[in-house]
Amino acid sequence: MEPKVLTIGRLAQATGTNVETIRFYEKIGILAPPARTDGNYRSYNLADLNRLSFIRRARDLGFSLDQVKALLLLSDDRSRSCAAVDDIAKLHRDEVERKIRDLQAMKAELDRIIDTCKCGTVAECRIIETLSPAECCR
Repeated sequence: MEPKVLTIGRLAQATGTNVETIRFYEKIGILAPPARTDGNYRSYNLADLNRLSFIRRARDLGFSLDQVKALLLLSDDRSRSCAAVDDIAKLHRDEVERKIRDLQAMKAELDRIIDTCKCGTVAECRIIETLSPAECCR
């Protein structure tokens, strides 16, 4: 069973988040400033753990910090329709699909230039030639 009060180190360990990242999230306002102990140490509770876990999972899925902020605002108002959440997720999915297409195009181009390699000397390397500026620009 998790203790009711967590130090920043235990919160970091429980969520797999760097301590510096937790402080950054507090600074930008997606994680509320925690309570402080008499010794002025940060003191986190289960709600903080759950919120940071949510942030961590969203970031792992590639959501931007702005998207995470929007999702957290929507999550905080449990009576709202989830249509806005769906919109954010769909926009993010579309961006992921665009990146996949871009990466596939890069891979195809790399495959093409690698296939031109005859494993001779660097002076005759087709990969170096392809990456180098055109003769007219030198």
